[in-house]
Amino acid sequence: MGAGFVFVVALLIFAAVTLAKGVRIVPQGEEWIVERLGKYSSTLVPGLNILVPYLDRVAYKLVTKDIILDVQEQEVITRDNAVILINAIAFIKITDPIKAVYGVTDFSEAIRNMIMTTLRSITGDMDLDQALSSRDKIKARLRESIADEAIDWGLTVKSVEIQDIKPSESMVRAMEAQASAERERKAMVTKAEGTKQSAILQAEARLEAAKRDAEAQVTLAEASAEAIRRVAAAIGNQDAPMRYMLGEKYLAAMGRLAESDNAKTVVLPADIQESLSGILGRARG
Repeated sequence: MGAGFVFVVALLIFAAVTLAKGVRIVPQGEEWIVERLGKYSSTLVPGLNILVPYLDRVAYKLVTKDIILDVQEQEVITRDNAVILINAIAFIKITDPIKAVYGVTDFSEAIRNMIMTTLRSITGDMDLDQALSSRDKIKARLRESIADEAIDWGLTVKSVEIQDIKPSESMVRAMEAQASAERERKAMVTKAEGTKQSAILQAEARLEAAKRDAEAQVTLAEASAEAIRRVAAAIGNQDAPMRYMLGEKYLAAMGRLAESDNAKTVVLPADIQESLSGILGRARG
């Protein structure tokens, strides 16, 4: 009885293990790859599935929902030798589980590395300003570049988004220094332009003043000439009026000289009396 009981228990255990190995329940959103004796056998879809115990085994369990792949931040050198930091995020979906597991060792890592490599290639052909302002263009070229390879791996790239693209810290410092230098240059140019305009205006003012002075001198000369002509016409050949006028001019000049604040000493000619009497005497005679 003891041996029979042990046999029955062993048989029940074997049946339970066989049943456990032969029945699989696949949850929704997954597909399982079954291998028989090391070779692909079938793909289990969501629901109840029956396997051949001890011959079949579930080799891979794949998620058929959209997979989010985070592409780590990396440094990229642009065409003008600027260093930028860029990272991305990809949304992929497994459309062919067989290719996904047998076409590449690790499809997630493969897609991630392909995105990183393609990003370096795309942004490396751009200048810094173009790279910073062309997210949509980079995204479109990136998705187009990896789509064919993804299909070969049983994947569909639904979307690739550029999370962040920015200059490196060293580039930020260099850009700030460049911007500061540019502001200083513009300030110096503005100052120089102002100085230039000021000098031009001052020169124009001096030129205008000189022209007006010249015109005034010409006008005075013409007035003096006219006065001389009129005096000459009035006097005619008589010299007495002329001497009288010269005497008045002489006395007026001496008076102004004596009244000047800067005149401390007034030196008079020794023969001033004879000169005046001669001038005035001839005028009266």
